[in-house]
Amino acid sequence: MMRVLIIEDELPAAEKLESMLHQYDDEIVVVARLATVAESVDFLLYNKPPDLIISDIHLADGLAFTIFKEVTVSCPVIFCTAYDEYALQAFDFNSIDYLLKPVQYQRLERSMEKMKSMRAPQSQGMNQQLVDDLLNKISNRDSNYKSRFMVKIGNRIKAVKTDDIAYFHSQSKLTLLVTKDANSYPVDYSLDDLIGMLNPDIFFHVNRNLIIHIDAAKEIHPYFKGRMKLILQPALEEEVIVSSQRTPLFKVWLDK
Repeated sequence: MMRVLIIEDELPAAEKLESMLHQYDDEIVVVARLATVAESVDFLLYNKPPDLIISDIHLADGLAFTIFKEVTVSCPVIFCTAYDEYALQAFDFNSIDYLLKPVQYQRLERSMEKMKSMRAPQSQGMNQQLVDDLLNKISNRDSNYKSRFMVKIGNRIKAVKTDDIAYFHSQSKLTLLVTKDANSYPVDYSLDDLIGMLNPDIFFHVNRNLIIHIDAAKEIHPYFKGRMKLILQPALEEEVIVSSQRTPLFKVWLDK
């Protein structure tokens, strides 16, 4: 029986991972689903270590690599990343692997087969030098978030600076970029694609239909059952509700 810890701040992504793990092996036990660096450090300090960790890189309160600076982890680790550019370079180590987001079952299956061999007694987890190297690689990559998006206006192409974007939202299978001055343009990216292109300190994935810039949250109101209601600037016609699962992460993001 393999005990797996999932570290992922997107609830649907965590649920999908757990479902695929059970598809791979119905005897796998997911010991916990955690959403933050702080929760993960606390869990690993005070609980029996898992046999495998699957972790997103960007969490609400920081990079997952900082977990391994705080806690010595001896089990293999699979990181989830939207960044193919650095993933192929950064994960050259025998006890770690990576999955590109959105995670596909076939790729997870290959990673799990690799991880089985890492459970041998001679296997070693992530060492401090590896953690430092990965943090450096990610820090360098983070400086290359998209600074502008090219949008089409009739027969013209216009550059919209990321700083001028209020939010992205999906509508009828179309992704729209909305600027702070209320102009709206279609873009050829899904919200899942955009998450990997945008600085998570500035943009927050509110729900499956919306990513907002921190300046777009004009008003924030408590809502029913631990949720929050947002009033955006410029206004969005439909109600913007942060789920009870996302609300703690949203508060951490606002307080950075």
